[in-house]
Amino acid sequence: MRLDKNTYGTVLAVYLFSAAAAFALWRWVPVWWVNTLLTIFLLWFCSWQTYFHMVPDRTPLGDEHLVSAVSDGKVVFIGPVFAGGYLQRDCLMISVYMDFWDLHANFWPVTGTVSYAQYFPGKHLLAFKPKASEENEHFCTAIRTPEGKEVLFKQLAGGFARRIVCYAKKGMAVRAGEQCGIIKFGSRIDYYLPLDAKVRVQVGELVKGVSSILAEI
Repeated sequence: MRLDKNTYGTVLAVYLFSAAAAFALWRWVPVWWVNTLLTIFLLWFCSWQTYFHMVPDRTPLGDEHLVSAVSDGKVVFIGPVFAGGYLQRDCLMISVYMDFWDLHANFWPVTGTVSYAQYFPGKHLLAFKPKASEENEHFCTAIRTPEGKEVLFKQLAGGFARRIVCYAKKGMAVRAGEQCGIIKFGSRIDYYLPLDAKVRVQVGELVKGVSSILAEI
């Protein structure tokens, strides 16, 4: 695994804050056991933040027909919906929620060409709430496969997420399993697939970015 290139500043800030806090504790707080416990917590916090922003090395399983997971997380919804905005048609929607313990690096779900890429500012409701899909800050990317089918995925910021990174640009060629960005802290990915897609996961299932197949199109 490697640290995501967009998070160097964040991780450095965490390390500097933790070092300053530990120094202040041992310099001005005379209770050794309190200092020890808090120092252990700060070390754990640094380790967690480093892990959180890592990009895993995994074998890609997606292609132009198999839709792989954009991120780690838990499937919280599967069903037909009407997708407004760019698509303007009925789709099969799959939602995957990422909590604080999931790696938050994101990866292209299918191989093809980016047909749409757009950032939308918005609120920061808790990502598992249904209305967060429309009201929260998000980035939408649609990919057209060589056979002309489109898969749109939406990177949603959550209640604590404050930054979405996506490399998508209209017209760029992408390959399933390569990194497409990262979302910092709790968030969600919504997938909009053709109605005839064959779903390979179920609600409540834990998935892994790159190495879990969500559907066949």
